[in-house]
Amino acid sequence: MSGPRPGPGAGAAARALGAEAAGTFGLVVAATGSIVLDARAGFSLGLPFVAAMHFAGLAVLVAAFGRYSMAHFNPAVTVGFALAGLIRPRLVLPYIAAQAAGAVPGSLFVLHVVGDYAGLGASVPDAASHHTAVLFGAEAAATAILMGTILVAASLRGLPVWAAASAIAGAVALDVALFGPVSGGSMNPIRSLAPAAVSGMTGHLWLYWTAPFAGSLAVAAAYGARFAPRAGSDPQRGPRGGGAGPA
Repeated sequence: MSGPRPGPGAGAAARALGAEAAGTFGLVVAATGSIVLDARAGFSLGLPFVAAMHFAGLAVLVAAFGRYSMAHFNPAVTVGFALAGLIRPRLVLPYIAAQAAGAVPGSLFVLHVVGDYAGLGASVPDAASHHTAVLFGAEAAATAILMGTILVAASLRGLPVWAAASAIAGAVALDVALFGPVSGGSMNPIRSLAPAAVSGMTGHLWLYWTAPFAGSLAVAAAYGARFAPRAGSDPQRGPRGGGAGPA
C-alpha cells in the first residue's frame, strides 16, 4: 500500500497520533457496537453480522487513516511494527496513548448511543468449554494471522489502498468468525480494555493483554529477521517504502 509515511516533523507526528486516536475510536464503535446491536436485537443478527461489521468498519478506517499513521489502532500491532523495524521505537508509547485516547470515548459512545448491552461488547472467552492454554493459543493465533496480513500489506510496493484495507479487514473478520466463539477474537488489547473499563467487566483482561502481544511479536520477529532494514536506513519507511495496517 503506497502513500506518504509519517515523518519526523511535529506536524506529521501530530497527524499520525490524531489518526490513531480517531481510527481507534471508529474501530471500537464498529467492533463493540456490532456486538451490542446483536444483543439489543436478542442475538438474532448473529456472528456473521458481527464479523461483517468488523470488516466494513475496519476497511473504511484503514483506507482513511493508513496514509497518516499506518493505521495500527492496536498496541499489539504497534509493538510488532517496532520489532519488525517499520516504526521508530520512540513512537510506541505515543501511539498506544493515542489509541487509548480514542478507545475509551468509543466505548462511552457505544454506551450512550447504541445501548448498554452485552457488557458494551467486552471481550469474553468461552472459559467454561476450553482450557486456558486453548484460549491463549487461539487469541495468539488470531493476532498472528492479523499481524502477518498487515506486514505483507505494508511491504508490497504499489499495493492499492483498497486492496490493503480489504485484506486487513478481511483477516480481522475471518479471525472474529473463527476464533470469536473460542477466545473472543479480540486481537487487540485496547479494544478489550475500553469496554471492560467502562462496563466493569475486567475479569478476562489478562488474556487480551498477553496473548495478542505473543502472536504479533512472534510474527514480527520472524519478519524482522528476514526483512530487517539495512543499517543506516530509515526504519519508518520499511523494506518497501509503503504500507498500512491496523486492528
